[in-house]
Amino acid sequence: MAGRRRGNGEAAMTITPFRQFVLKVHSRCNLACDYCYVYQMNDQSWRQQPHCMSLTTMHQVVERIAEHAETHRLLSLSLILHGGEPLLAGTGFITVLIQRLRETVPAQVNVSMQTNGTLLTEECLEVLAGLDVKIGVSLDGDAGASDRHRRFASGEGSHRHVERALRLLSEERFRGTFAGLLCTIDLNSPPLPTYEALLEHAPPAVDFLLPHGTWLQPPPGRGRGASGTPYADWLLAIFDRWYDEAETWVRMFGEITQAVLGGTPAVEGLGLRPSTVVVVETDGSIKQLDSLAAAHAGAADLDLQVSTNAFDAALSHPLTRLRQGGVDSLPTVCRECAVLRVCGGGLFTHRYDHEGGFLNPSVYCPDLLHLITSISSRVSADLGRTVQ
Repeated sequence: MAGRRRGNGEAAMTITPFRQFVLKVHSRCNLACDYCYVYQMNDQSWRQQPHCMSLTTMHQVVERIAEHAETHRLLSLSLILHGGEPLLAGTGFITVLIQRLRETVPAQVNVSMQTNGTLLTEECLEVLAGLDVKIGVSLDGDAGASDRHRRFASGEGSHRHVERALRLLSEERFRGTFAGLLCTIDLNSPPLPTYEALLEHAPPAVDFLLPHGTWLQPPPGRGRGASGTPYADWLLAIFDRWYDEAETWVRMFGEITQAVLGGTPAVEGLGLRPSTVVVVETDGSIKQLDSLAAAHAGAADLDLQVSTNAFDAALSHPLTRLRQGGVDSLPTVCRECAVLRVCGGGLFTHRYDHEGGFLNPSVYCPDLLHLITSISSRVSADLGRTVQ
């Protein structure tokens, strides 16, 4: 079911069901990364969350997901195990959760996990591989780049522990569970050496993430009055290598390239496709994007609980409508932009300001414009040569 149209005196809009369910199975982390949007930014509500999701809440989540899949006749959906660090919940809890989901939900359930990798052991991987869980690992490059930010509370760097996990994932028996690497961009780390350090682990995919920030709390090098396009420049140095060599799939580059050729971006933060992500915290509260913790305290709150509310209640919330509003949820400057169809205004979180709320261009607007137009120029030039 693609969606339904509603209207209450306002222009009717299409409601798109959720298809990506982010479960915060554990609310704490064994690392203390200094850029973490959950623990280091404006919303500190994690402090009031139970450490681990209870079995009761877990069963309620399963029933609500099954209800949503049946109501909207979903053929498939994605479950993303998240935290904190999801492996702190233990493989026993994760096993019960996944088995229960696949027994109950009337749709194909694709399960993935985003982990810092420090707790991935051979025994753990055997369980996850048996459950067909795809594992994404966070790594910011070589030891110097990663340990600059991704450290334990003691100050010890995490890189050597993650490398151990990645060596296991590279083994033939676990290779099928490896989904790829997630790298948060640090302008202090040179782009090509960072990329090459990631390639050493032969990841099937790489996700480069812009550090979370807003107009009120801008990321390094951005904000009002900031000149230049440092993030686009950083990424374009890698794009040229990737475009020529294609050693792995870099999601951001691939999605932008496909969009330039007329496709529709399929990742959050690019394009105008309605967001289908919803989050459930360890206490069972239903929330919007967890990255909204970077905006302000309570930004992701919906005042809904899986014990009493269906996910459809979150679909009707004004914030969900805004996130699914496409062009209508963007300011005039975005609607008139030449790269609107590809950019889509950027990630919802990055638009926040006390003036206008989320009805602003992204704090990364200059970078997104330069990145997309540069990729478009390169692709268009190649297409021209091919036609000739």
